[in-house]
Amino acid sequence: MSLRFLRSEIRLMCGRRRNQAGLLVLAAVPVLLAIAVKVNGQGPRGGDNGPNFLASITGNGVFVAFAALTIELTLFLPMAIAMVSGDAIAGEAHTGTLRYLLTVPTSRVRLLVVKYLALVVGSLIVTATVVVVGVVVGIAVFGTGPLTTLSGTQISLAAGLWRLLISLLYVAAGLCALAAIGLFLSTLTEQPIAVTVAVVVVTTSMWILDSIPQVAFLHGWLLVDRWPDFADLMRSPADFTGVWQGVGVDAAYTVIFLAAAWARFAGKDITS
Repeated sequence: MSLRFLRSEIRLMCGRRRNQAGLLVLAAVPVLLAIAVKVNGQGPRGGDNGPNFLASITGNGVFVAFAALTIELTLFLPMAIAMVSGDAIAGEAHTGTLRYLLTVPTSRVRLLVVKYLALVVGSLIVTATVVVVGVVVGIAVFGTGPLTTLSGTQISLAAGLWRLLISLLYVAAGLCALAAIGLFLSTLTEQPIAVTVAVVVVTTSMWILDSIPQVAFLHGWLLVDRWPDFADLMRSPADFTGVWQGVGVDAAYTVIFLAAAWARFAGKDITS
């Protein structure tokens, strides 16, 4: 029953036209990035801060995926999760199907679990879309071979793809934590657009706070603070310090907001 429910939820999520349009937007970014760099003739120089993935693209197309992840992590990927989070509970209430789901019968706990697992799958799908399109387009346009790390040393293509896979899973884990926030917000209203806007505002506010030195004491507590640290995996040797810290923060946010969602939804008066 639960597996059928989960499969049905995933099919519903993937079948929505706006979600499909969102995937196309996510896939378009690495394509446009590769074209822009190809037309420009060389990768733009990176600044003093952050990974210089853009400058590495012409040397190896796999870096299109790394650069696209970095670019989309601040807005497009969180926005995608915001959209599907809004549909989780608020969307069902808005369309009048939430009450029906709870009379199938399906317990509220199982409903929340299935909804969140569908959001986890969605997080993996959107991240994988960026990475896979980035790799395919990057290799087609720029070719591939051994990768030059951000430290200046070379690693094999297999090692580079393995680090890219870990980066994919790490970014997806951060989006799963954001999805937990979205699921909680989705239990507070019957308007999915309100949830979408709220998740985007929360994420954007965190990025802004994370860029302000005067509130540095807050940075370690912000969900987004360690998200870009997957770049450290492309150093030699790979530095997992920031990644492990980021996973810990992601886990904390996930537990807290899933508990909050359960506390809210368990006693919620379902009228639609």
